[in-house]
Amino acid sequence: MPYVNIKVTDEGVTNEQKRQLIEGTTQLLVNVLNKDPATTHVVIDVVPTDNWGVFGQQLTKIRKRQT
Repeated sequence: MPYVNIKVTDEGVTNEQKRQLIEGTTQLLVNVLNKDPATTHVVIDVVPTDNWGVFGQQLTKIRKRQT
């Protein structure tokens, strides 16, 4: 029973994109590992940029400097 956890920031990820991630990840596990899609679980966590850090800084602050 594969379990895949995808974490993305809350920067405009659409429901359609999430659907594609779930479908594509499931199909990848079917193709590569011969896993049963009925027992393959894909969870997408959407994380606020205030809670995502890179280079020791909140992504929110980095994005503000980039605009």
